[in-house]
Amino acid sequence: MYKESFNIIMVEILLLILTVFGWGILTRIELLVSASIFAVMIFFTIYFFRDPERNIPERDDVVLAPADGRVIRIHDVSHFSLSEASAKIVTIYLSLWDVHINRVPVSGRVTYLNHSPGCFHPAFDNRSATRNENTMIGISGAMGKIFLKQIAGMIARRIVCRLQMGDQVIRGQRFGMIKFGSRVEMVLPQSVSIKVSVGDRVKGGESIIAEKI
Repeated sequence: MYKESFNIIMVEILLLILTVFGWGILTRIELLVSASIFAVMIFFTIYFFRDPERNIPERDDVVLAPADGRVIRIHDVSHFSLSEASAKIVTIYLSLWDVHINRVPVSGRVTYLNHSPGCFHPAFDNRSATRNENTMIGISGAMGKIFLKQIAGMIARRIVCRLQMGDQVIRGQRFGMIKFGSRVEMVLPQSVSIKVSVGDRVKGGESIIAEKI
């Protein structure tokens, strides 16, 4: 379970304890309903922040999925400002039921890092790609320079990114998360071949998104 969940779970447990000790104030039905609600909240939080191990491919010529979810868009852009070149963009949508731990897609060095405040459109809405709060990460390595954008959604209001400029990273390693529904975009160079299609479900740190041509 991811450590970001500990404070949330402790608050929920405290509320559950206070509810139980409210036996003399609440009726039996009110106590049962309140305790049930807090118990469900605790179990959902534990489920949401789960952090399963993954079988990370031992290949240097691939780009791995940075998150669990469903591929909702794949498109080309003729000019991506940060790389000053054309690029391929793969978008993954994370529902409330997906694992929300984010993993590094390629080995290399963090050469770009920028957090931008913004709106909170639903993560499945394409407007969220350009208008929502996000963190953009650039990694340079054997696959060239790729960019990864963590995008907050309507419910998700906090992006966690533990990377710093200059960090050396290894594909598949955990680096952060986006809480409660979100979206991740990968900006890849034209020197890779996309290996997923729209509608595919992927696993962070395990599924291959692209291969070097």
